[in-house]
Amino acid sequence: MAQTYEFYRDRADEAAAKAKEAQLENVRERELRSEKTWRALANQARAVARDRAKAEEERAAKRAAEALEQQ
Repeated sequence: MAQTYEFYRDRADEAAAKAKEAQLENVRERELRSEKTWRALANQARAVARDRAKAEEERAAKRAAEALEQQ
């Protein structure tokens, strides 16, 4: 199942909160790395969703144009 932008964003926010609460430096650094990774995944998921929507719009426009040509 494909994860959504919101899913990844929420994981990034959780990691950021854990980093803020961490008392040990290595835990803070681990959570900050985790946050960075989750944010990158969130941005990628958002880009994929945007590209899919654009492709669907283009396909719909092509189908509409073909339907008009057949009339």
